[in-house]
Amino acid sequence: MELTAVRAIVTGAAGGLGGSFALALARAGARVAAGDTNAAGLRQLAADAEGLAGEVLVSKLDITDEVSVAAFAALAAERLGGANVLINSAGIARDGLLLSDAAGAIQTLPLAQWRKVLEVNLTGQFLMIREFAARAVAAGIRDAVVVNLSSIARAGNPGQSSYAASKAGVDACTRTWALELARHGIRVGGVAPGVTDTGFLAGFSEQALARLRAAIPLGRLGRPEDVWEAVQFILECDFFTGRTVEVDGGATMGILQ
Repeated sequence: MELTAVRAIVTGAAGGLGGSFALALARAGARVAAGDTNAAGLRQLAADAEGLAGEVLVSKLDITDEVSVAAFAALAAERLGGANVLINSAGIARDGLLLSDAAGAIQTLPLAQWRKVLEVNLTGQFLMIREFAARAVAAGIRDAVVVNLSSIARAGNPGQSSYAASKAGVDACTRTWALELARHGIRVGGVAPGVTDTGFLAGFSEQALARLRAAIPLGRLGRPEDVWEAVQFILECDFFTGRTVEVDGGATMGILQ
């Protein structure tokens, strides 16, 4: 798919990777419907997109709410003339050990914390692709692409039970949906970033960042543009589907411990 032909829905677009994807698409001449729960971040995205070759339309989106998902997809279809790309980049992390015995008291991972991560990272992606695919098929759009954001944490990482489970689920669904939707002309791929320099790392000390860099064979953190290049490959390569591309500088979650 040529990027100038892209009419994309991008979730989690108020900042981080989602925002960088929306701007990269707009620079290439694509039209984008960008959604997030963060209204201030969406306003900043719209301002940053002014003057670019393409267009970025922003609107509130809660990917865990069926009504919000349906309303956003309808708006995107109306404003873009039918979306042919979905980038499922919204996600959260709520880290915590399954159990700890600090100060002699056993504490366990709260069920609400586990459920919230799965609700956003896995169920949210399910709701988005279900709505996107149904609309694409109904509109007769045969050349469509979905990119799901995973993580190298999918292999498991201490303190990230819910996050790892959600991203492993995303990978399994990427393969499943690719098989199911191929007959409709919809390709589904995934991107699994390693440690990437986004707002997520803002609270890390320089010592902690140095340890992360030292554990990455290429000697640096990932940049949003590194991850975008993998997304761009999936969009442009018409013979790619059902796989997840790792963009991690050679690292694995085991090395990062």
